[in-house]
Amino acid sequence: MPFRILQCVAVFCLGSTFFPSTLSATSSDLLFSQIQPLAASSLILDIANVGNGLVAVGERGHVLVYDGSWQQVATPVSSQLTKVFFINQKLGWAVGHDATILHTQDGGQTWQLQMHSPEIEKPFLDVMFLSENNGIAVGAYGLFYRTSDGGAHWNDEFHEELLAEEDVSYLAELKDSDPSAYLSARTSLLPHFNRVLTLTDGRLLLVGELGLVAVSSDQGKTFARTSFAYDGSMFNAIETQDTVYVMGLRGHVFKADVSLNQWTEITLPVQSSINGVMSAADDTLYLVGNAGIVIKLNKDDSSSIVTRRQGENLVSIAKDKQGDIWLSGSQGLFILKP
Repeated sequence: MPFRILQCVAVFCLGSTFFPSTLSATSSDLLFSQIQPLAASSLILDIANVGNGLVAVGERGHVLVYDGSWQQVATPVSSQLTKVFFINQKLGWAVGHDATILHTQDGGQTWQLQMHSPEIEKPFLDVMFLSENNGIAVGAYGLFYRTSDGGAHWNDEFHEELLAEEDVSYLAELKDSDPSAYLSARTSLLPHFNRVLTLTDGRLLLVGELGLVAVSSDQGKTFARTSFAYDGSMFNAIETQDTVYVMGLRGHVFKADVSLNQWTEITLPVQSSINGVMSAADDTLYLVGNAGIVIKLNKDDSSSIVTRRQGENLVSIAKDKQGDIWLSGSQGLFILKP
């Protein structure tokens, strides 16, 4: 069985040990998280546009809603939340540690628990919906759940097609010789699934640990790896008008046309891991990452440092309806100054 090297994104590590247990709900009697006056300055891991506003999620189950100012709203968990997704102005989902999935039907003002399974001992790292009913949540060590009823029920899937060849053989031997060990091994052999993205043509792009860049043409039922040569972790991805970008560890960014047949590396002026990305109107990209870096990446692959915020890590970036660009990370939420 191959040795796994721990690889970290922003302020949280994707390895055998996850976020501190003090940030997770440890009781089945889940209480609404306490409203904290400084929540907007705490660890914030994602920002999403919804309607004319924004919703951000982070540590201790914090959810904040922006409509001219940031206001924290109550949630039914204290588990760290890693990602938030809205399919329209009302319906959204947030995911995080303790295999947590939350749902909102009013644009983020109130949240209901759909899944909370600390016994799984893995975090969800991304969530996306193809329609109001059909969604996917992914996470560490191949965590992959699907719903076809808007999240009323979530069912796990094991994507063996994304295993390394030697692990396929290893599992096959275990299945015949030691069924209990087989079931245990299945929970740790797949790479971390960090980001799942719907492409314009309907395909799904999945990126993750150990150079995972895979594509699905059947709504995520099966995936096929692309010809991606780099073996470091990819943390995020984005599609512009005619180009797909993936990015991650140590400032590695690659691009391909929509065929995804050939990836070209783009050289950045830093080697900080890239965690978040936003596309501007002219297909210019803004990248954010560790060491407080914000980079502007132009269509011709030239790039420049917009700012560098020493002593913090940046994870997410989004623009509000007033044109302000919001950043989030280890120091919370703030506007990118021109």
